[in-house]
Amino acid sequence: MALHPSESPGFLLWHATLRWQRSVAAALAPLDLTHVQFVLLACSWWLNEQGEQPSQVRLAAQAGTDIKMTSQVLKTLEEKGLVEREVDPADTRARLLRVTRRGTRLAPRAIAVVERVDAEFFSGLPPADAVDLLGRLAHPQLQEKPGPS
Repeated sequence: MALHPSESPGFLLWHATLRWQRSVAAALAPLDLTHVQFVLLACSWWLNEQGEQPSQVRLAAQAGTDIKMTSQVLKTLEEKGLVEREVDPADTRARLLRVTRRGTRLAPRAIAVVERVDAEFFSGLPPADAVDLLGRLAHPQLQEKPGPS
């Protein structure tokens, strides 16, 4: 017998994700950023802050995004004056990313906006529990495997 949708974890996760995405999109709209633009800008900014000038491929891996979509969104961020892409001298097919001064001012503001949305969305859960659960769902390969008894 099939589960009622309200008893299906996947169905509930789908609805929770949609609700969260709508909240993030609404919060980012005044900053003229889509959710994907935010993720790529924030990841680029974070990597730059760590002393890394990532390639588009490295950024896509960090963000968990498709490389072709990443390239298209980066073009938009470049047109907005938030990132610069330059040819990698070691590999002329690759583009290295640097967040501009304008992007460097915007990224922390946008991160704070999204963190407020997250805090409200997950307000019923202790933050450590939310991070633990979502980390296990997002990266099951990183979980400890039980050893032999």
